Amino acid sequence: MSQTTSPRTIFLAGATGAIGAPLTRLLRRAGHRVVGTTRTPAKADALRELGAEPVVVDVFDSDALVAAVAAARPEIVIHQLTDLPPALDPARMADFVPRNARIRREGTANLVAAALAAGARRIIAQSIAWVYAPGPLPHTETAPLNHGAEGPGAVSVQGVIALEDAVLQAPAEGVVLRYGYLYGPGTGSDSPRRPMSVHVDAAALAALLAIDRGRPGAYNVAEASAELSTARALDELGWRADFRLAA
Repeated sequence: MSQTTSPRTIFLAGATGAIGAPLTRLLRRAGHRVVGTTRTPAKADALRELGAEPVVVDVFDSDALVAAVAAARPEIVIHQLTDLPPALDPARMADFVPRNARIRREGTANLVAAALAAGARRIIAQSIAWVYAPGPLPHTETAPLNHGAEGPGAVSVQGVIALEDAVLQAPAEGVVLRYGYLYGPGTGSDSPRRPMSVHVDAAALAALLAIDRGRPGAYNVAEASAELSTARALDELGWRADFRLAA
């Protein structure tokens, strides 16, 4: 995947995740400098092998995070942080939902504050595409999110709303990528398990493209389905759902 713009410094939070790892590869192939975070010191070597400069930092340690982003001096901050079970194991997902929601609430707030303090011009963040309020299909990005969600799913929805508000209301160019259900390496599934899915490589491509393309705002990023319109990502980002990284 070639890039026509000049190389940039990218601070990638969550660089070892299911999307973060292929995104790191894409960013480096495009000539960008990547400062990638991990919470686990043992993963630092893996980031070096991908060509990133590793930073071991906990997103909940706001002072350390501010220092790490300031040291990197990025033009772009990309948020691919999650706290989910290995291979997205459905049997363990319920235990991780509150933890992932905390990442979205508190982690996002800390990362946005650090990005602004460092003078980053654009913040790109991972969101999800299945939290729209019931309404006419397909959902476009202007459709409301499900603020009235109840039951077990409400925790996730409120976390997503907090994440999106923090990014889109920040005094920087905020871009939210509403990903479909992930499949591919690191997800426990090699093929779509349900409608409104997206391969991790294609998800990573959307983040790469959003560095220099598209107006601030939200973008649905998923394969074609009756539930979701992805016209904005196709038109403004030039995104492709069939994109796969070459070996």
